Amino acid sequence: MSERTIPISDASHQLLNKLAEETGQTTLEVINNALDAYRRELFFRQMDAGYAELRDDSKAWAEHQAERKLWDAALLDGLDPDEHWTEDGRCLTPEEDKP
Repeated sequence: MSERTIPISDASHQLLNKLAEETGQTTLEVINNALDAYRRELFFRQMDAGYAELRDDSKAWAEHQAERKLWDAALLDGLDPDEHWTEDGRCLTPEEDKP
């Protein structure tokens, strides 16, 4: 990995070092995690804005709601909602599922 230098304020540098010390991470890990968290936050803000725009268009929102209703019918695909599955993909029998 090549090294790059970016200027940051003294306050940000102190905070970066403090977070690294508190978490036991390297400063690079703290920066990478912070950037990933910011990327995710931005994604959800943009998604929220998109849904707000969609809701503002009553025709488009009604179409979206109708499509959601169609997909709701496929949620369990006729499966028993009381079925319990293991992480390896096995469906537990009622006897196996009892505590």
